[in-house]
Amino acid sequence: MPEAPDLFVIRNYLEPKLIGRKVTAVDERKPLVLRNMTGEKFSDDLPGRTFTGIGRKGKLLLLELGEERRLVISPMLTGGLRYGSPDDRMEASAILVFDLDDGHQLRYFDQKRMGQVYYLHPDQLGEIVRLENQGPDVLDEPMKLEEFRAALKPFRGEIKGILTRGQAVSGIGNAYADEILWGAQLFPFRKKSKLSPEEFERLHEAVYSVPKGAVTVLEKRVGDSIHKKVRDFLSVHGKGGKACPRCGSRISAIKANRRETNFCRKCQPGTMFD
Repeated sequence: MPEAPDLFVIRNYLEPKLIGRKVTAVDERKPLVLRNMTGEKFSDDLPGRTFTGIGRKGKLLLLELGEERRLVISPMLTGGLRYGSPDDRMEASAILVFDLDDGHQLRYFDQKRMGQVYYLHPDQLGEIVRLENQGPDVLDEPMKLEEFRAALKPFRGEIKGILTRGQAVSGIGNAYADEILWGAQLFPFRKKSKLSPEEFERLHEAVYSVPKGAVTVLEKRVGDSIHKKVRDFLSVHGKGGKACPRCGSRISAIKANRRETNFCRKCQPGTMFD
């Protein structure tokens, strides 16, 4: 799943390439992912419109097409974007293909078709629950500790689930939740109500420092390959069975709540019943 650091870099890469470019044609290869809310036929209504802005909120990209239309892309687990030449090999998972007036293409692909692409009027943005039901972005100016504590107060349960929900702080998914909790030395399944003041401070620091540090790495590593997820530099996520960079113990991998959680049992002690 592209998360805030990934989409931050993707957005910055695409902005100078898309702004001012006109869409000349669009190919709906697998239209079930598209949520067309305009009442007009997508393949007829979009061509001729020009990209005038590109933004990001949490784990969504917002593309402006003049004053009348918006594209909101929610990649979810397996979605992504590719920018390049029409001669590049077409992915079997390509969902939507946008031809641009400078001869380039922008493609949205999604292996499991779990994401959504919304085509709508600007005044319909409030109807997208994933867009509206989000907290402050994790890459924005950090909340003060007490503000952070207050933002998490309404939520109960395991701390990882609260982070990935996005209502307290947006933009954190499965991968960076693992990284944040490793950085804070917190057991991923620890109940939020059990966190000590010191643990809350460590969590607050890691929530902002880990994604920010990832952006620095991604800006150097991603380049033109915005369609690839660069995750090999992460400390624990996806590293089950390997050595913990901090203590050398073996990194654990637990599948729960339909996702894999990676953590170090020595650096992040705890039990499922804590």
